[in-house]
Amino acid sequence: MKTFLIMLHQDLFDGSYEDMLVDDLGRDQYYWAPLAQHERGSLASLDSLRKGGPLPANWRQPELPEVIAMLGFRLDAVKANAAAYLQHLCYRNDKVKTDVRKLKGIPVLVGLLDHPKKEVHYGACGALKNISFGKDQDNKIAIKNCDGVPALVRLLRKARDLDLTEVITGTLWNLSSHDSIKMAIVDNALHALTDEVIIPRSGWEKEPGEDSKPRHIEWESVLTNTIGCLRNVSSERSEARRKLRECDGLVDALIYIIQSEIGQKDSDSKLVENCVCLLRNLSYQVHREIPNAENYKEASLNVANNTGPHAASCFGAKKGKGKKLTEDPSVDIVDFPKRQTPAKGYELLFQPEVVRIYISLLKESKTAAILEASAGAIQNLCAGRWTYGRYIRSALRQEKGLSAIADLLTHDERVVKAASGALRNLAVDARNKELIGKHAIPSLVKNLPGGQQLPAKNLSEDTVVSVLNTINEVIVDNLEAAKKLRETQGIEKLVLINKSGNRSEREVRAAALVLQTIWGYKELRKPLEKEGWKKSDFQVHLNNTSRSQGGNSFDDSTLPLIDKNQKGDKKSSREEIQMSNMGPDNYATLNERDHNRTLDRSGEEMESMKGAPLMQEEGEESFEENDQFYPPMQKI
Repeated sequence: MKTFLIMLHQDLFDGSYEDMLVDDLGRDQYYWAPLAQHERGSLASLDSLRKGGPLPANWRQPELPEVIAMLGFRLDAVKANAAAYLQHLCYRNDKVKTDVRKLKGIPVLVGLLDHPKKEVHYGACGALKNISFGKDQDNKIAIKNCDGVPALVRLLRKARDLDLTEVITGTLWNLSSHDSIKMAIVDNALHALTDEVIIPRSGWEKEPGEDSKPRHIEWESVLTNTIGCLRNVSSERSEARRKLRECDGLVDALIYIIQSEIGQKDSDSKLVENCVCLLRNLSYQVHREIPNAENYKEASLNVANNTGPHAASCFGAKKGKGKKLTEDPSVDIVDFPKRQTPAKGYELLFQPEVVRIYISLLKESKTAAILEASAGAIQNLCAGRWTYGRYIRSALRQEKGLSAIADLLTHDERVVKAASGALRNLAVDARNKELIGKHAIPSLVKNLPGGQQLPAKNLSEDTVVSVLNTINEVIVDNLEAAKKLRETQGIEKLVLINKSGNRSEREVRAAALVLQTIWGYKELRKPLEKEGWKKSDFQVHLNNTSRSQGGNSFDDSTLPLIDKNQKGDKKSSREEIQMSNMGPDNYATLNERDHNRTLDRSGEEMESMKGAPLMQEEGEESFEENDQFYPPMQKI
């Protein structure tokens, strides 16, 4: 990396040039000047500097306050050079970034975004991009507080060069990882990003011609940056998701991009990852948040509180007497409703086309984040008691998607958890439940702790609870699945979780619910007793304040989303809350309300069909810093 140097040399330029600088600097022992562009003088050429030629002995690096002061000079070349040098200084240097903020350099850089000359606003934007990348979140806030987001949007709308657009969108992507900036980006930048970048660069056309079809484009990083930014802001509250869904052309372009990439056998790019993660987030709570959502709402699957082969008693086998509105297992094919006009916008989120996209990605991609996002999107679409949830559960079966999801149970933890949640929601369909019980129970059991398997599974509490809840959903009202669980050494693992004393309360509670379901089948009791199991092995005593979740519920696989101001509202604890990061430490399944559940199924009906987590880019920022070489600044 070339070093930016300054030469102390007072007699190279004539008086007029010197006087101009004195007005800005005052009388000083040396004067700042732009690049050595004056015809007079004996400075070493820039070419020799770039080639590593000898440097004069009186060159030195400028101090940071000096560089920041140069941003305010009237000479545009000085401003551009100073901004470029700040970008260099901030590269992978968190201390310098913090010092720039403390020296009030950020407002000056933001102000330069409106400068008419490209070399000035380009350098300023590059410096802001590097400053916005790092652990010091105060830097991001400082950019926001001096109206950095609107300034970036103004520059984006004027930008005609790809390299400038790339730097702008990279800066917005970095800023989008901070929760307090997300809505500012949605409110100020959404339409500009969609209209100026995503739609024109995706290849999607609002009114396609006769020969229009998905085609592969050499996707510029600017498109990946932009969709990565929207991926992050889509994890904000429901208002952000609503605005993204209703942004004209956004969903259409995202689906077009993924279809084109799948067609080119490129299912593992960062662009595909950002697109599918954004679609997953937009499908979160879609059954509640889309316009006229009430028109799609369907009746509860359970009218009575009693479900499955159990009633209130822990070991009873009473049948529920209320009418049960389960889906007809004899109906193996459910067609999507016929449309008079093609689906567009947010409607595409729950059409057959998107189901096929997710299945293709599950079968072809090898990227964990893409697999997780695809399974999570399916989980979200199958959540909720709504018409399209029923259609999609059937469509996944018809398109051979169940086996693709079940295959994910052998992947790493984040993918296992997403797959488990999707299978649980899919199992509300009676035919799906039968197939999942037959083919997925062995893989689900393998993800439980204990047993003789090698290597031993050591999954997090949240993932173990998710798997247990899925197993219970599958074996309720499914004797054959319960038999399969017994045949695959599932009983041993469940009893070990229940009695070992080294598992969490949530894991014990979830395992006990599965054991109760098993014991509820009278047909299994004698075979179990012959194998040496006792009634006490299936009995768990919990406090009286708990309630259980009933059958025909869906995976609670993530912390559900609530608005920030609802966090202290106990009533809202049943609403879904967001997840700000996708990392293992924050990737949770069920929240505190699980401590209020027991094996008693006679309590009030639990809300079912929960969605998958909202996804952000892993880590704190999403875009790499630039450390480009700029010509040296000189002091004369």
